[in-house]
Amino acid sequence: MRPATGLLALVGLAALVLCAAPLVGIEPVPLAALLDPRGSSPEAVILWQIRVPRVIAAFFAGAGLAVGGATFQAVFRNPLATPFTLGLSSGAAFGVALVTRLGVPLALAGIPLGPVAAFVGAMLAVATVWTITHLRPQFSSSALLLAGVAMSFVFSSLILFLQYTASLGHSYRIVRWLMGGLAPVDIEALLHMLPFVLVGIVALGWHARELDLLATGADLAASRGVDVVRTRRVLFLATSVMVGGIVAACGPIGFVGMMAPHICRLFVGAEHRWLLPCSCLFGGVFLAASDTLARIVIAPAELPVGVLTAFFGGPFFLWLLLRRGGLTGE
Repeated sequence: MRPATGLLALVGLAALVLCAAPLVGIEPVPLAALLDPRGSSPEAVILWQIRVPRVIAAFFAGAGLAVGGATFQAVFRNPLATPFTLGLSSGAAFGVALVTRLGVPLALAGIPLGPVAAFVGAMLAVATVWTITHLRPQFSSSALLLAGVAMSFVFSSLILFLQYTASLGHSYRIVRWLMGGLAPVDIEALLHMLPFVLVGIVALGWHARELDLLATGADLAASRGVDVVRTRRVLFLATSVMVGGIVAACGPIGFVGMMAPHICRLFVGAEHRWLLPCSCLFGGVFLAASDTLARIVIAPAELPVGVLTAFFGGPFFLWLLLRRGGLTGE
């Protein structure tokens, strides 16, 4: 398939999902609710003030996670490298869990503290992993990946400590939020998340050429004029900003950043000027569709979407591991 054809197909699929997903539920949406965006009836309020912002948030969260995954897979030349496996999501989750444990409101004087705490946690994870791997003279992307997995375990243990020492109410909030879900996302939360995601996607897309070169190796990229150290820092910062905003709003949702880039490479190839927008669209479609399914699969109860993405992503992760060179990317 030609890259342009694949991209156009994903644009059409994204438009279809964004239009159809808010209408899916255990009961059909009345026509009067569709024509009442101001929400003068309960059905219209559910559609326009709950479902529509939730679907849009799911789309942009999935888009950001997918673009972050494609970026890390190129930088570290490893198919398992994602914000989730490298500890960014766990660090961001620790930041939000900490402010929840301390009883700090996630927004103060109009300033969203949740994304700030998540960003600080993500940057702490990145800085720690980067420092650890550079203590050795022989630096490799595989070492960075393994250090990221180790940091993910460290932050997970810290979150368990916060949960154990928290009150019953705070402990339940932390556990429920760690499952990853979009049920609490409203228009305000969507507006808080969007700037982080948009800034991250634009910054990463701007470096598509550098990502192509980094995917071939740091030495070759440097010989072609890429400032490898500076570019990596920019990519880490942009991804941390984006993941921090997403985790603060939706919780840690795994495997989207791993699956979407690999699936998109089958259709558009590995050139990042095509791969990044296709991953963006596919990740958004995948998470929006998954959240819609999670909303109805055990209705009237609701399944956290993070449980569903893990259900799909676990076998995909194992498939990558079983491939020849799945761990090292060779």
